[in-house]
Amino acid sequence: MLRTIFGFVFLLLTSSAIGQQAKQLAFREETYDFGTVDENKGPVTHEFVFTNNSSRPVRILQVQASCGCTTPGWSKEVIAPGKDGFIQASYNPKGRPGFFNKSLTVTTDLEANPIILQIKGQVTNDEKPSPSDFPVASGNLKIKTSSFNMGRVYLKDEYVVREFPVINAGTEPIQFTGKFVNPSYIMVDVQPRKIAPGERGNIKISYNGASKNKYGFQSDNVEIETDDKVSPLKSFSVYATLEDFFPQMTAAELAKAPQLTFSSSSLDFGNVQENVATEKEIVFTNTGKKDLQVKSIQPNCSCVTASASKNSLKPGESATLTITFNPQDRTGTQNKAVTVYTNDPKNPVQRLTFTAYIP
Repeated sequence: MLRTIFGFVFLLLTSSAIGQQAKQLAFREETYDFGTVDENKGPVTHEFVFTNNSSRPVRILQVQASCGCTTPGWSKEVIAPGKDGFIQASYNPKGRPGFFNKSLTVTTDLEANPIILQIKGQVTNDEKPSPSDFPVASGNLKIKTSSFNMGRVYLKDEYVVREFPVINAGTEPIQFTGKFVNPSYIMVDVQPRKIAPGERGNIKISYNGASKNKYGFQSDNVEIETDDKVSPLKSFSVYATLEDFFPQMTAAELAKAPQLTFSSSSLDFGNVQENVATEKEIVFTNTGKKDLQVKSIQPNCSCVTASASKNSLKPGESATLTITFNPQDRTGTQNKAVTVYTNDPKNPVQRLTFTAYIP
């Protein structure tokens, strides 16, 4: 009996060790939530610590932040096998109320695929609100931005909730009637329902990604009814970037998963003629162990179209992605991108960039 117990404990410890060694650069966490961040107390900073589990020294080549509001830092020295290094993220909340979700793309000399780290939190301001801090007016109601950005939303059946501060810049209370015009996958609420002159409230937006069921950048509109004499009906845009959610996977599960690999992450169209569509192809391969499914392909410009020769690839199979660029009266250097969404759990969202020059 005692031998059985020791054997079971050994199996647990071995499984844990294997899971921890699955990644050559093992981070203690890849997402950090700052929680509530006071806008008036300056930048907040977190260090992502990792261990080099590979068999050779590793150097961090570059860390690129998704926003100018985030300042990265990292270990500049070579990290020997078994030693620790760090990636630092410093976020400046000034003038950025509400929820934030930012990413850091880490490139090393260990492997081609970058590592994606995330920071998130909710920026608040407990000081007496000043109308100058709310530059966008909708009648007597003033807000900090002209739209509500939900950030990243996963395509799963639960609501992501964000709050956006507003202020009554008028001389009379603003009453919210409780009537909202919104898509079925977006819920809207305002607290308090009556905002006194000079006081602040919050518009709460709840977004269900599974009900929206689309990939990439999405834009919607909501309307809020009030008794504001200047402008009773308030209309706002709601933005979100949707992608699949993948639960934590074991090393064995990741080894058996599909994996998308492009022959290159960028293209050069060279010189193209004005108003003449030009095509380029790039090869992609399923280098994983299960079928790869291309879920969506999203260009970042109406001047770009993209399609895959196959949307389902068996392990080891390749296909081509055809990108068509139509200058549409544009001139000079153009930098465009195409984002590809797949069921690759390690890199479900991959972005291809290309340049072109129109004389």
